[in-house]
Amino acid sequence: MKFLKPLFVFLILNFGALGLGILLMGDGPTSAWYTSMSQAPWTPPNWLFGIAWTVIMLCFSFYMTFLYLKHPTNKVITLFIIQFILTIAWNFVFFNQHMIALGLGTIIALTFIITALLVTYFKLMKAYNLLILPYFIWICIATSLNLYILIHN
Repeated sequence: MKFLKPLFVFLILNFGALGLGILLMGDGPTSAWYTSMSQAPWTPPNWLFGIAWTVIMLCFSFYMTFLYLKHPTNKVITLFIIQFILTIAWNFVFFNQHMIALGLGTIIALTFIITALLVTYFKLMKAYNLLILPYFIWICIATSLNLYILIHN
C-alpha cells in the first residue's frame, strides 16, 4: 500500500521529534525552575502533556501522510521540516536553557507553521483537517502558557 510507507516515515519522525525534545529538555516540567514559577490557571496537569502529544503526533502523522500523498511538493516537506525543528527546539530553549522569551518566539513560529499548514491546505484536505486540529488547539494553549509565564515571572 502506498499509504503505509509515508505513514511509517511520519510516525517515526514525529515521535522521534518528541523523544529528542524530551531528551533535550532536561528535568523539564518537574524541574525546580519550572515548578517554582507562577503558571497560568489553565495549565493542564503534567500527566496530560504526554497523552496530548501522543494523540497529536498520531493525528499529525496521518494528516501529513494524506497531505503528502495528495500534494507531494517541496513546500509541504519544507513546512514539515520547519515544524520538526521548532518542536524540538522549543523544549531545549524553554526547559533546558530557561529562555522564556526565546521560547515564546519559537512556539509562536511553530504556531504559525501549524496555522500555515491548516490554512494553506484547508480546501485540499477537507475532512482530513480534523487531524491537524488537535495540534492547532494544543499549540495555541501551549503558546498562551508560555506567554503567561513570560509576563508573570
